[in-house]
Amino acid sequence: MKTSKTKHFVYITLLSAMAIAINLLESMLTVSLPFGMRLGLANIIALITVEILGIKEMIIVNTMRVVIGNLLRGTIFGSTFWISAGGVLLSSIILILVKKGLKLSMISTSMLCAVGHSVGQVLVVVMLYKTAAMAAVVPMLLVTSIPTGIFTGLVAVQALKRIDKNGLVR
Repeated sequence: MKTSKTKHFVYITLLSAMAIAINLLESMLTVSLPFGMRLGLANIIALITVEILGIKEMIIVNTMRVVIGNLLRGTIFGSTFWISAGGVLLSSIILILVKKGLKLSMISTSMLCAVGHSVGQVLVVVMLYKTAAMAAVVPMLLVTSIPTGIFTGLVAVQALKRIDKNGLVR
């Protein structure tokens, strides 16, 4: 997508704001789920961003989501921040690898990213609390990651159908 620098910056800012808002909303709505499970709705924005703007912009949007989202929740640089950062980091790495090499469908990519997010979070928990016993929740997180990854992938596909080549909503 060819845009002016200002327009490009505005798109990154808007996508970041959407990711932050969705992240904050989801953190308020899913408090009662076990093991801190969430649907990962903000990952929809990462999938859209990498498709319409690229990898560098997706990294910016994901970083803003983690930093500003945790700042607004008052958990900046606490364990919640690092757990969130670990999940976003691994899912972003997977998204980059898929975009550069595997060329999978959006739904398959989303599922892999959701699994990576869960595994990344568990790895950070294991490192923070120095207990490998936390790895026992990985199978349950993987079972939930697959359907949530499918859902977020489907939503991203539908959203991308409504965005034209200039990035304007139809």
